[in-house]
Amino acid sequence: MPATPTTDPLQRERDHLAASRAALRAMREDVQSLDLRDVTGTWVSAVILQNQIEARIAALADLADTPLFFGRLDYLHAISEELSEGGGGENFYIGRRHVHDADGDPMVIDWRAPVSQPFYRASRTEPMDVERRRRFGYTGGELTAYEDEHLTDPATETFTGSAGGSTTSALLAAEIEKPRVGPMRDIVATIQPEQDEIVRSDVTGTICVQGAPGTGKTAVGLHRVAYLLYAHRERLARTGTLVIGPNTAFLSYIEQVLPALGELDVAQATVQQLVAHVEVKDEDDPEAARLKGDARMAEVLRRAVRAGITLPTEPCVVVRGSRRWRVPAYELVEIIAELKGREVRYGAARDALPQRIAHAVLLKMEQGGEAPDDRVQDAVARNSAVKAVVKECWPAVDPAKLVLRLLSEPEFLAECAEGVLTPEEQQAVLWPKPGRSVKTARWTPADAVLVDEATDLVQRTPSLGHVVLDEAQDLSPMQYRAVGRRCTTGSATVLGDLAQGTTPWATASWPDALHHLGKPEAHVEELTKGFRVPEEVIAYASRLLPAIAPGLAPATSVRDTPGSLTIRRITEWEEAVLEACREALEHEGSTGLIAADARIPLLAEALTAAGLPHLTPGTETSADSRLTLVPASLAKGLEYDYVVLDEPAAVIAGEPDERTGLRRLYVALTRAVSGLTVLHAEPLPEQLR
Repeated sequence: MPATPTTDPLQRERDHLAASRAALRAMREDVQSLDLRDVTGTWVSAVILQNQIEARIAALADLADTPLFFGRLDYLHAISEELSEGGGGENFYIGRRHVHDADGDPMVIDWRAPVSQPFYRASRTEPMDVERRRRFGYTGGELTAYEDEHLTDPATETFTGSAGGSTTSALLAAEIEKPRVGPMRDIVATIQPEQDEIVRSDVTGTICVQGAPGTGKTAVGLHRVAYLLYAHRERLARTGTLVIGPNTAFLSYIEQVLPALGELDVAQATVQQLVAHVEVKDEDDPEAARLKGDARMAEVLRRAVRAGITLPTEPCVVVRGSRRWRVPAYELVEIIAELKGREVRYGAARDALPQRIAHAVLLKMEQGGEAPDDRVQDAVARNSAVKAVVKECWPAVDPAKLVLRLLSEPEFLAECAEGVLTPEEQQAVLWPKPGRSVKTARWTPADAVLVDEATDLVQRTPSLGHVVLDEAQDLSPMQYRAVGRRCTTGSATVLGDLAQGTTPWATASWPDALHHLGKPEAHVEELTKGFRVPEEVIAYASRLLPAIAPGLAPATSVRDTPGSLTIRRITEWEEAVLEACREALEHEGSTGLIAADARIPLLAEALTAAGLPHLTPGTETSADSRLTLVPASLAKGLEYDYVVLDEPAAVIAGEPDERTGLRRLYVALTRAVSGLTVLHAEPLPEQLR
């Protein structure tokens, strides 16, 4: 006898989850069972197809602790076949990936599909034809609760279901506040309408997101990549995508978000890794770093690259058999001047020069009664006399050697920087000790960016389809240029917070930054509604805004968590820090102990002596090791359920000026998701008293 359908709504949803997981396994097994022997013509196509199949198998992996679907939409009317991915029904389960049954009918709809959009944007005032939105609660991978939001029936309480009736979503709040152990998670179940607008922005446009702490700007940027790969997969598979973060610890923290959404081919890098043409061995003083990052250095480098171009004074004589063909000096001058005036890349112009001279020779051959073809022109371009002219008048440029010379020779720098940098500024960017060779020179991070600029002046940098630039407020104009030339023909998502700029060259305004990026037309969105940082904490940190970013509106939080902020005046700092860490570890989730960089060795020693195991930023937390010791300089972009902040005065004193110190403190104060404890023996800054 067939089984009697259950009348328990929760059990029906569990049954659908089990059936969906079985269908996903079947989809994966179908791909694994493919036999390539009969469909591949060559070994090359076999390798390509095998790689595609392996990527598909990986994308169809079922993560046991990750919900396969997190919501359901019940529409008032049937949805078109195109919009529903072939479903044609009224109910759609929304999840991290598409799952279909043996007949091809959808059991779970990808969150990025058009039919899923109302899950994030529908409301009682604009229901978008949705009668009911259902959210699911999970414990691990087990479905344990559901909650219905009624959008079109004014007589029904807004939220009903096994999670209880209320006027706000208990499951949404629980998902946002869920303790975190391990790397950053995706937010597909909790994307808010203003975030969804950014996520689904068109691939052809660049968007800049000014986001206060806890507004989810990083997650929004990553989810936009996932959405664009879904909507424009063929285009971006061909051109590539890249996520740029401030440091490797940050990249380690976010690296699992896109794979959890089934996207495995997105590259990650820091700006320093992008420009790794030379080995960085040293650091500039703040003033030198600021000047080397100034956009004016682009003009200095342009002049330096072209400094070796000279005009010939002798003709070029090409011997072909028994005849000699003469290109007079004035013609050579015209050719070189024309190439120089076109402002094409130095290397491309150098490659074109022998062909242009050869063409002049061919014209003379034709005037002499000969009929040369393209092969003759190529042969003339390789003639020793032509090569000699090119070598003399348009010499090859090695970008690293050029920058080495520029920063080592005062006379050469003065020649290239005349009218651009003052003599005092020129002296500041020169190396104290000239470098002898590219390998032995004491290159700095700012020098590496200059080498990258020079490299692009010689040969065009390949452009990607889309670039996500996070913590962008800390980039110098020259670093923006380095990123911008990697998306000249593509688009970008720029993420940052002007209040968190902690470099001497920190961005003053987004229009300035976007100009240097080469995307002045980009649209700027501001996110001020926080979802992660409690209201009490963000309000306390926002007291610093008038001093560090007077033009920014203070953030608000949807989470009112009384008792989330504790300020303690202490005397015995070691005992107080250990006690605060133990208190934080009594709660579920991760704990971050944030301190000035100079105090990290002392704190590490104290934690070890007290038997408190701790991790370094970028190391994945686990159930057995949940405490991370975080230098203030690496805290940006990271989140912990509970944060213990050691000595704010030391965090401020660790920076070259007070404003940068207060900005660093603002970052440290806004890393907590559930609770923040501030410990201080020295007086707090005036703004926080």
